[in-house]
Formats: sequence, C-alpha cells, structure tokens
Amino acid sequence: MMRYWLLAMLLLPAPAQAFDIAGTEGTRLTALEVAVFDEPWAMTFLPGGSMLVTEKGGDLLLVSADGSTIDPVSGVPKTAYGGQGGLGDIILHPDFASNRLVFLSFAEPGTLGRRGAAVARARLAEDGSRLENLEIIWRQEPKVTGKGHYSHRLVFSSDGHLFITSGDRQKLDPAQDFGSALGKIIRLNADGSVPQDNPWQDKGQLAKTFWSMGHRNLLGIAFDAEGRLWQHEMGPRHGDELNLVQPGANYGWPLVSEGNHYSGANIPNHDTAPHFTPPKAYWVPTIAPSGLVIYDGGLFSAWQGDALIGGLASRALIHVDLEGESASEAERFEWGSRVREVEQGPDGAIYVLEDGSGGRLLKLVPAD
Repeated sequence: MMRYWLLAMLLLPAPAQAFDIAGTEGTRLTALEVAVFDEPWAMTFLPGGSMLVTEKGGDLLLVSADGSTIDPVSGVPKTAYGGQGGLGDIILHPDFASNRLVFLSFAEPGTLGRRGAAVARARLAEDGSRLENLEIIWRQEPKVTGKGHYSHRLVFSSDGHLFITSGDRQKLDPAQDFGSALGKIIRLNADGSVPQDNPWQDKGQLAKTFWSMGHRNLLGIAFDAEGRLWQHEMGPRHGDELNLVQPGANYGWPLVSEGNHYSGANIPNHDTAPHFTPPKAYWVPTIAPSGLVIYDGGLFSAWQGDALIGGLASRALIHVDLEGESASEAERFEWGSRVREVEQGPDGAIYVLEDGSGGRLLKLVPAD
C-alpha cells in the first residue's frame, strides 16, 4: 500500500538526540536515530551506504545513509497483510553490483482464506525507484489458513545458494512431514531451481528442496566466516533456540522442545530423543528472537565472529559468544523497545529496526 510520504514525514517527530545503552556486563553503546518507519521488518545495505527497508504493510523504501530521504520503491508484489504476515525480508544477490538483483519475501494470498510465504526476485532500477522483471521463484507449499509463522528469512551462501526459512505456520505436525514445506529450511539456486546435492533426494519432489527440518518459527539465519550456517527460532512457551544447521538434520519440532505448549502441556526436551539435533543455545524464559547477524566488522573488535540477535519479548539486543560450534549469551542491551531486525553496516556499526508503528532505525556504535 502506498502512502503520501511527504505528509507522513511531516507528521513524524524530529530525530531524537543520541542516547546511551548500558549492557548487562558493563559495555556501553551509543544509539543514533536514523529514521522512523511504520512496522519495519527488514533492511539491507546497497553499495554506497543507502538502504532498502521493508514495512510489513507492503511498502519497500529506499533510504539514504543518513535517513534524510525516504522514497518508495514501486513494483512490490501484493502481500497478505495481517497477523504476522506482510512484506518480509530483503537481500541482495551476491553479484548485485553487476546484475542489480534483489530478493524479497512476503506473505502471499491464496484461495479460500489460505496464505503462504513466497520469495520473489527482481531487478532494482538504476535510480532505485522501482523493481523490474519481478518473478516469484519459490512458494511455500501448501498454503494454509492462519496468519502466523511464515518466517521467510533469506540468506545467500558463499557459493551462491539461496536459503529460505519456512515456518510451521502454527500447524506443528507438518514440520516432520516430507510432503510439506512447513517447518523447513529450503535451499535453492539463485534462479529458483533445485540443487541436485540437497540431502533428501528420495522423499518426493518437494523434499528435494529441503536442507533441514523440524523447525518452528525461524526469524534469523546467517553464515559465519567459516561457512557454518546459524539459525534461531522461537520456541512455543519459552525454549527459543539457536541452532547450527547441518544438511539433512532434524531439529525435532514439535516432538521435542526446550519449552512447553502455551496450554502448559509438556513437550519432551531434546535430550530425551538423541536422534534429533539439539540447539547450541536456548532461552527460558523467552527472548522471542528476530533478526540475526554474525559480526565481522572492525568497530566492535571484541565481537568478531559473534552473533547479535534482536529480541521482541525481551526488548533487547542480545550478544551471543560463538566459539567454534559452541554458543552462549555474553551480554544483553535493553532500551525498552522490541527489536525486529539487526544488520551490520558498511562502517561496522550495528543497525537495528524497532518493531511496530513508529519503529526507529537506530545506529549503534561504541560509547565514548
């Protein structure tokens, strides 16, 4: 949905002054307000430092590096807005500098009230004003009722494969079903075709797209410098997980979890079923993770190779120490806002999007 941006910007409050955030272990950050959005969901940096930002309601925005200009990008596909659904992730093709391809995810309307995640690729016009030649390269099968757990986070591997998180859509059992893409991590070629070396080649055509299974609501995925794939997902009632993703692995949902059902009904823990892959870290009580980056910049030298996770329910940025294949929370930064997205800027700063109406884009740097 398009809006009258000039009026909107006039109605927004003036940018706030910088403020400091104290971590639980004594580290201090300075937060600089860059811009304000309506239900922002994801962002990515373009060459030169400008940004593409998605809003859940269906708008894709081109934002200058300092936030002084915010312009709509046309050509965005129609989204099924509502609940957890709407416009989702946005990433660049690894060869964006030469092909200008972007990939975006969204909740797609279907028939009879059914919905599902989808991923499209398109060319961003030279002036950034529109998407061209948009084509949908993946659809979550099957489309189902409900408005939750789309997940649809995106990341490219160093060898050019596209990974898509496909949530369980709050249907639970399909996460263990080879005939359903719900509750899986999907691996595709950049054109949407299926790699022949995906792990499940004998479980049906749909299963040939799967990289891992047994997932719930996966709202963060990233590669570390060694090529290891990390992913986090929300548990049911607590038990959020940070997983090291292996091809062909089953992470157990809904048969095992470190949390319980919302009703209070027990779910066996991972250690009761060793054939399922357990998380490398988990959280009780919940942090409600959303957004993930493995830091490799120079501005926070002590954080090299560590994970930074946005927290919705925890209203925090969570720093997780990664040592090889081990993970543990190192520090937490709270300023009273739900954090929807985390990205590393070209300058090494950490950029976070706050959730909801009036969600700010904040640039985090070390405090003086």
